[in-house]
Amino acid sequence: MGSLTARVRGTAASVLGPERWYAARRRAGRVTPDEVRRRGLEALDLTGLAKEFGTDKWGNHRYTPHYQRHLEHLRGAEFTLLEIGIGGYDRNREGGASLTMWSWFFPRARIVGLDIEDKSFVDGGRIRSVVGSQADPDVLASIVAEEGAPLVVVDDGSHRPEHIRATFAILFPLLPDGAVYAIEDTQTSYWPRWGGSVDRQDPTTTMALVKDLIDGLNHAEFLDEGYAPSYADEHVAAVHCFHNLVIIEKGRNKAKATRGRIERERRFLPGAPTD
Repeated sequence: MGSLTARVRGTAASVLGPERWYAARRRAGRVTPDEVRRRGLEALDLTGLAKEFGTDKWGNHRYTPHYQRHLEHLRGAEFTLLEIGIGGYDRNREGGASLTMWSWFFPRARIVGLDIEDKSFVDGGRIRSVVGSQADPDVLASIVAEEGAPLVVVDDGSHRPEHIRATFAILFPLLPDGAVYAIEDTQTSYWPRWGGSVDRQDPTTTMALVKDLIDGLNHAEFLDEGYAPSYADEHVAAVHCFHNLVIIEKGRNKAKATRGRIERERRFLPGAPTD
C-alpha cells in the first residue's frame, strides 16, 4: 500500500486527528471516505500505522510489535491514553505523529499528550494536548481529574531518569488495576549526559527502578524481618522488558509465601541462631 501521508503533506496528517484529517481530505476533493476505507487504513496493525504517520516508534525503534501484543485487547475500548512527550522538541508545529497513530489504533479512546512545549496545534477530535512538566504532581493530578485515570500511559518524555522515576512515583498510584504503563528509551539509564550512569548498580537510574519492580514481584519471599511492602510491590502485576522499552502491568500482587518455609530459610541467614 502506498503512503497516504506522503501525498498529504499540506494537511499534515501526522498532526491531525483522524476526524479532522478525513474532513480536510474530503474538502480538498482528493479522496472519499470509501476510498480511504478501501485502502485499509483503519485495519492496519500498529506498525503499519506508525509507518503511515511517521512516528519513530517503528523505524528508529521497534516498539510497535510489543505495544500491539500488550494493548490489542483495548482496541475497541473507551478509555484515556496519556502519552508524555508529543515530539518535535521546541520546533513550531512539529510532533504529534504518535498521538495520531494511537487515535487510529484506539478509535474510541481519548488521547492526551503532555509536553513542556505548547503543542496545541495537534488538538482536535479525540486528541488533546496539555502543557506542563511530567514531574509536576499538580499537572498530572489535573489530567487525571479532567480526563479520568489513564488506562494506558506511555512515557516518551524527557528520558531523564530523575523525571521518569518522579513521574512513575506520582502517576502509577493514580491508575486503575489493569492499567498498562510503558517507559520508552531506557537506554538513557547508561548515559551520563542524560542523567544516567555508567555504573549499572547506580540506584538512581531508570533501570534501577525497573529492577526494583521486578524484585518487588517476589516481595512475599523476602527474608527481611519486618519488611513493609511498598505500593509498587503490592500493585505491580508484571514487568515486561524489551530493548529500550519496559511495559508494566498494574494489578494486585498480594501473594503470601509459605510461612514455614520462610522460617526455615531464615535459619540460614548470617548470624542466625543455630540449634
